[in-house]
Amino acid sequence: MAVVLEAKDLNKNFGAVTAAANINVQIGRDSVVGLIGSNGAGKTTFINMVTGYLKPTSGSIRYLERDITGLSPRQITRLGICRSFQIPQLFGNLSVYENLQVGVGVAARSARAKASATAEEWEEIETLIERFNLGGYRTHTAGLLPEGTRKLLDIAMAVAGKPQLLLLDEPTSGVSADEKFRLMDMVMSALKVQGVTVLFVEHDMEIVSRYTHRILAFYEGRIIADGEPEAVLRDAEVRRYVIGEHAPMHQDDGATNHG
Repeated sequence: MAVVLEAKDLNKNFGAVTAAANINVQIGRDSVVGLIGSNGAGKTTFINMVTGYLKPTSGSIRYLERDITGLSPRQITRLGICRSFQIPQLFGNLSVYENLQVGVGVAARSARAKASATAEEWEEIETLIERFNLGGYRTHTAGLLPEGTRKLLDIAMAVAGKPQLLLLDEPTSGVSADEKFRLMDMVMSALKVQGVTVLFVEHDMEIVSRYTHRILAFYEGRIIADGEPEAVLRDAEVRRYVIGEHAPMHQDDGATNHG
């Protein structure tokens, strides 16, 4: 297995609160890995450390055998690690097309973007529009888009950076039940074409079980289960601490001392 990402003895503390505790994990190339856990379990903390938005208290993170621990988000993005956000980070007053221009660096280069853009860059924008089915929204203002389309645009902008590793933070949150599978089918198809390794945080167990090869289950900053989806979702600790199932009470439980 070619290792794309490795976290070793990774810890993150906020004062007396432990947000990540002794995380050791390797992510193989071309894998799709789901991160599950209740709110505050440590999933997003892990993603934020990988992408440079948080610095670990201790431990190391290696990407393609290079130590990236403590690098800035911009430095990490340039190396090929990109991310989307639970709340899409868009330029709300720009159109879908203009957002994608920024994503590929066309509009950001200069005020004379159209004059200086290369044919390859324009082709990349059109490819993103096609792969993420954004053609019908090309001229629409990003801030007024339906939530599912906002999610697609946010992910398309992350993909514009041509990542080798993409981290998605709750890609289906805020998306209707009728729309979530269509959205994920489109996203995973687009990412497979580009050969991107994917980690995504998700609370929807249907989404996780359908689209991942592997699941990391977090609880109180620790990874409590790591493996194939079917095995992890059957794990007793995962069912208790992540899914929220509880063992049935014994008949005599009601007779315990209330004093």
